[in-house]
Amino acid sequence: MEVGGSSESPEEPKKGKSRATKKAKESVLKQKSPAEFFAENKNIAGFDNPGKCLYTTVRELVENSLDSAESISELPVIEVTIEEIGKSRFNSMIGLIDRERVDEELYDDYESAKAREKRLAKEARIQEMQAKNAALRKKVKEPAAPKGTKGRGEASFFRVTCKDNGRGMPHDDIPNMFGRVLSGTKYGLKQTRGKFGLGAKMALIWSKMSTGLPIEISSSMRGQNYTSFCRLDIDIHRNIPHIHLHEKRDNKEKWHGAEIQVVIEGNWTTYRSKILHYMRQMAVITPYAQFLFKYVSDAADKNVTIRFARRTDVMPPVPLETKHHPSAVDLLLIKRLIAETSKQNLLQFLQHEFVNIGKSYAERLIGEMGPDFSPKMAVKSLTSQQIVRIHQLFRQAKFDDPSGDCLSPAGEYNLRLGIIKELHPEMVATYSCSPQVFEGHPFIVEAGVSLGGKDVKQGLNIFRFANRIPLLFERGADVVTRTALKRINWNSYKINQTQDKIGVFVSIVSTKIPFKGTGKEYIGDDISEIASAVKVSSIQQCCVQLKSKIVKKIQAREQQERKRNLSKYIPDVTAAIYDVLRETAHQQASKKKKQYEEKDTELLTKVSTRIVTEKTLREKLAQHVEQVDYEMALEYATQSGVSEEPREDIYIRAVEGAYDFIDFHSPVFVFRLFS
Repeated sequence: MEVGGSSESPEEPKKGKSRATKKAKESVLKQKSPAEFFAENKNIAGFDNPGKCLYTTVRELVENSLDSAESISELPVIEVTIEEIGKSRFNSMIGLIDRERVDEELYDDYESAKAREKRLAKEARIQEMQAKNAALRKKVKEPAAPKGTKGRGEASFFRVTCKDNGRGMPHDDIPNMFGRVLSGTKYGLKQTRGKFGLGAKMALIWSKMSTGLPIEISSSMRGQNYTSFCRLDIDIHRNIPHIHLHEKRDNKEKWHGAEIQVVIEGNWTTYRSKILHYMRQMAVITPYAQFLFKYVSDAADKNVTIRFARRTDVMPPVPLETKHHPSAVDLLLIKRLIAETSKQNLLQFLQHEFVNIGKSYAERLIGEMGPDFSPKMAVKSLTSQQIVRIHQLFRQAKFDDPSGDCLSPAGEYNLRLGIIKELHPEMVATYSCSPQVFEGHPFIVEAGVSLGGKDVKQGLNIFRFANRIPLLFERGADVVTRTALKRINWNSYKINQTQDKIGVFVSIVSTKIPFKGTGKEYIGDDISEIASAVKVSSIQQCCVQLKSKIVKKIQAREQQERKRNLSKYIPDVTAAIYDVLRETAHQQASKKKKQYEEKDTELLTKVSTRIVTEKTLREKLAQHVEQVDYEMALEYATQSGVSEEPREDIYIRAVEGAYDFIDFHSPVFVFRLFS
């Protein structure tokens, strides 16, 4: 047995070795396409759940439409429609026949007899308790609405349509613009609304995952006599478009822009307020745009139609693409710029591929790099070690800050108009700080603070914007929220943080927004330059303006109260004075009193002859109170530097038609001179 055992023992490790070899052969190196990666990690792009997917789809389509219209300096007109699609209608769209349930116990929403008995017993106990409370005249609490028994498989589907009057898309580019992830026209160093460059592509991926239906695009460019129509979906594993139909149709209406339709799974009930809040905030930051939002349901009482009217035709400038600042580049970027540059030598490369490097400064940098470098050396011949040396010098050298000329803030005028248009506040103050820099990237902070208004809650109501798009989620950790809640002493500006209706609006634009987290929904307060600009350069400046207005309002109220008090005593004072004058005049006439001066005697004579009556005195005293009130107001206005009459807001409708004009911009108005 021992011999036999020993003879079999050498075979066992061989068997184990063959298994290990087999496993090693089975482990194959795999790779994923960009579309497949984002499909599996859709929460990165804001597609966390059906409700958030509906919200993000609307957001992406609206922002694409705004970018498209602004790129051709066209006042945006955007229509957004969310149409609810019932189960039967959805099944007919995909060619599926409705089928009755056969095995009820198989379904998630099945309720067993025991569970039903337990539920009915609980409802009976609640009703009995309510009856007892009603008999004892105790306050009866309204019972909570029973939760629906909707199963996991009973999803809600919606057709989202967004139509604009923007640039439109070239006919041949449409498939790749929607069916190929990480391809687009917005990549580059400039201020953009997008966060990942996914846009409607992620909505198409979610549509394919949740409904399997394709997206439909209609588009036409200015001057085209045809409209491009494309129906497509995406091959997620290969990251290429799968075209169902791509054709040209007549464009008799000479329309230009794009209309996108996509059918997705969503949840309107839980995200209704977020979507409407997003549209309202977008109307605040883009008062030059006109939005029409519709929600269409089978139940007519659930339909929603909201129009956000245009308030101005003054648009911010189009953001410009800029070059990289030397202090903000890394090794990989330097290598890419070297590979893509058209410049031949190192001197030209430094001058033309980076901002704030002139010819003389470039020569000084090359001299500092060492003997291995020369201005005329071929930039394509740089070795990896030499590129590392350039990168090290860029991090240590001193460069001028980049300018903010490439940025496109909303502007104080538009921000003020947007706040007034949507909130109707009693007071509003706005401020725009000068361009500042963090990590080599320019940024501008604009702020507005309002008091009072329509549909504004008591306390702080914070509205955050990044590159002119609203940020609605993860507000607690945002630099704007923390600054407004913890770093501003509102009482010192005559503002009650808990009782007053305060609106805080902060918009940050930059070539790089330092978002935190994968969702990119908030800006952290760990960047001192941005935190300081939000507090000192923006919100506090608005508070100083508001304090001046509040003090004037308090003084005007006190003045009115003083005037009212004086006016209240005029009848009594007049009667008393007139009695004294009449008695004195009587004594003067009987010569019981000594003679008065000529002026006084004249007054007493007028009293005796009833030229001056009690009514005359009352009118003179009222005129005196008015005169004193006016003189005090004039004195205050002179001291505070205000020399004009109180002003009121006046809004002039946009002039229709084509005219030649020049705009003179001010934080509070735009003066348009027509030629």
